[in-house]
Amino acid sequence: MSSYDYIVVGAGSAGCVMAARLSEDATKTVLLLEAGPEDKSMWIDIPAGFSKLLNSPTYNWNFETEPDPGMHNRKIPIPRGKTLGGSSSINGMLYVRGNPLDYNSWSQLGNRGWSYESVLPYFKKSEHFEGDGDETRGKGGPLNVAHMREHHPICDAWIQAAKAEGFPINNDYNNGDQQGFGYYQVTQKDGKRHSLARAFLDPARARKNLHIVTNAMTERVLLDGKKCVGVEYSVHGKKTVANAGREVIVCAGAVSSPGILEHSGIGRSDVLKPLGIEVKHELLGVGENYGDHCAPRMRWRVTKPITLNEQSRGLSLVKEVLKYYTTKRGILTLTAGVAYGFIKTNEHVEEPDMQFHFAPASYGTAATRELETEPGMTTVIGQCRPESRGSIHLKSARVGEAPAIRPNFLTEKVDQDCTVAGLMTARRIIENPVMDPYRKFEVAPGPNCTTYDEWLDFARSNAQTTYHVVGTCKMGPDHDRMAVVDDQLRVHGIQGLRVVDASIMPTVPSGNTNAPTIMVAERGADLIKAAAAA
Repeated sequence: MSSYDYIVVGAGSAGCVMAARLSEDATKTVLLLEAGPEDKSMWIDIPAGFSKLLNSPTYNWNFETEPDPGMHNRKIPIPRGKTLGGSSSINGMLYVRGNPLDYNSWSQLGNRGWSYESVLPYFKKSEHFEGDGDETRGKGGPLNVAHMREHHPICDAWIQAAKAEGFPINNDYNNGDQQGFGYYQVTQKDGKRHSLARAFLDPARARKNLHIVTNAMTERVLLDGKKCVGVEYSVHGKKTVANAGREVIVCAGAVSSPGILEHSGIGRSDVLKPLGIEVKHELLGVGENYGDHCAPRMRWRVTKPITLNEQSRGLSLVKEVLKYYTTKRGILTLTAGVAYGFIKTNEHVEEPDMQFHFAPASYGTAATRELETEPGMTTVIGQCRPESRGSIHLKSARVGEAPAIRPNFLTEKVDQDCTVAGLMTARRIIENPVMDPYRKFEVAPGPNCTTYDEWLDFARSNAQTTYHVVGTCKMGPDHDRMAVVDDQLRVHGIQGLRVVDASIMPTVPSGNTNAPTIMVAERGADLIKAAAAA
């Protein structure tokens, strides 16, 4: 048995930030537990290596949904990082803060201190933006945010085609004004992935007050009545108990954090009792309110052999590998989405409600992520703020078994309407004359897809996700029966226990979720420090 001031469960994006920030105080001891191994793979540092990691059994939990009725009873992959840095070590590295509307909505739901004005300093605190930004951008923070190192002629043409269709060009979608098209910003440094383990954890490793344990599967948090007093975890089957003198902070992510609470007896009695888990603290919202971006992918054949499909094979790949290792440039610095678009699908919305990811590449299936052999390009569409909600709950009392993930995608009519409008707009942009030199023909869904019902069926038949799981330990005030944590990220009714990761987000942010997760952790660390000083 060992004792620490703070125990952080999970060394993903939020956990790395939390451990680094809390251990800044040399008088406080911090234990960081990570269920996965050290982040040693060469594919983690190479940006294009994400395609190798998204199916890796070593560095990826490889979760999948239950058969989803809204997706024609398909199971959909839900990759999650299983190493130091978590999903920031396997993701597409796209840095997207979201829309001010997201955080103002959180505040309007009764969460004090979470308006855009309140959280902007935390976005800035974590960030070192290489580009020329205004006062909203951060300089000198641990996380390096860079412009895409390479442009591509097909991406250039796609952006100009969007402009020809009446959409603006936007050089910085992270300054509070999302609308428009351009190239994504990425969490890279000198052409390498800059995961949260690289940015936050590596500089803190030498601190004597920080103890990092990998391959540590958290079994449960320990309760003494309504107070959290520690964590039970196992390393290669050997169980250990660690005491927390101050707090336990669960940062296991939106898929796994609710499961840790449920294994500990915190959650819904109708979920826990059938599994034989003693209900120690009933909280109806644990595992509920699951949200994600449902994302159909449209594909086209390209007229010229200039896409990543050909450049990543044979002699071309050899040349690109040499270029990368000598200059840190070339296609190996590119990500899943290279160019972006944020648009309003109708005149009644105040802010963009649709996000595009565009790449000069195409995959036979989004699940396997194997590039096609013929030239191709892809547009991924995703509704910014979907209203359909699902759940994530334990299926077994056995620790380590994958949970039941039920997304309920496209159950709300607004989600259906927005998705169809986004697909139709994506086609319109590709069919603009600016794309004539590159567009050969549409592969999926194909030109015969024209009616609302056909578009919706295509989405139900083919959509994956963009891996933006949030909401399963929702933040909300006392009177919200489905809230799991309060606006200080403390678990309702339990002393000494917080959840600090994407699971606390009450609504889905308008874009990729890594940057908002980092912000949540930065603010969470400050809240914990303030409580200790009080």
